[in-house]
Amino acid sequence: MTTPVEVLITLPFSDELVNQLRGVSPRLQFTTTKARRNEEVPDEVWSRVEVLYTNNVIPTPEQAPQLRWIQFHWAGIDHVIDAPILNKPDVVATTLSGAAASKLAEYAVLMMLALGHQLPALISNQMKAEWPRDRWERFTPQELSESTVGIIGYGSIGRQIARLLHTFGATILATKRDPMHPEDTGYIPDGQGDPSGDLVRRLYPPQAIRSMFRECDFVVITVPLTSETRKLIGAEELAALKPNAYLIDISRGGIIDQAALLSALKDNRIAGAALDVFSEEPLPSDHPLWKLPNVIITPHISGITPFYDQRALALFTENLQRYLEGSPLHNQLSPQRGY
Repeated sequence: MTTPVEVLITLPFSDELVNQLRGVSPRLQFTTTKARRNEEVPDEVWSRVEVLYTNNVIPTPEQAPQLRWIQFHWAGIDHVIDAPILNKPDVVATTLSGAAASKLAEYAVLMMLALGHQLPALISNQMKAEWPRDRWERFTPQELSESTVGIIGYGSIGRQIARLLHTFGATILATKRDPMHPEDTGYIPDGQGDPSGDLVRRLYPPQAIRSMFRECDFVVITVPLTSETRKLIGAEELAALKPNAYLIDISRGGIIDQAALLSALKDNRIAGAALDVFSEEPLPSDHPLWKLPNVIITPHISGITPFYDQRALALFTENLQRYLEGSPLHNQLSPQRGY
């Protein structure tokens, strides 16, 4: 008799989505328990769980002795990276890197277009009901077709951004932890991304960010937050940007030195920024970033999509099949690397 695999889901997925998962194999036995803390899951359930799908409900090693695999609901898991159970040699953890890449890429391109075509200034002008005589000079755009875009972190999000930008005719540069291997080894939804790394003109190591910045009209930050990437972009990096360059941050608060960015924006040492993530969230209502005319602020919504659960389950389904086959899982977490 084939041994059953006990799967616990702590998020409120619809019955339709859970039934799709049940169709993967009769070996899979599902328990769904909506929970925010591990204490909300009965000890009896923890004791038999082999596979856990969760947001941030993490058991202790003693609670879940049978646990072998944790599939997280998000791509960024810096909030749980120090959980003791992730250091157990017989526990594998995986992320949902790639599941929201298409939406994040759309947001990044939206913000490049908005900044490059001076949408904040145009809306301000509309509110004043003005038809300026110098509109040709005041609203001259930075077109993507004539731009060089630098992408910090050439993972699933960065590669989908490159795919969209390629149709505009932009020149694409990017940083990658290992630039000698441009191919993508992570999860790639059909028809997305840049699997072979063919769309980028040049890959830079992280140590050469300033060299890349000197070439860029736009920069997009997409790296995960780790000990290595915290304050990766500081005053020296920002000083390497052109005065007419724009910065878009869809990564995590803490990767950009926020004080250095504020100074660069206030002094017009860069043209502007679109910011979706911040060192402190929610961003305090009295923070000076709110008042800057060359900044677009959004409340950490760049990855929000009504299709996220379906895309998440598509990746989880593929990983479940791989788990049952004994094949390597997509998006395996490296605690040493931090993502």
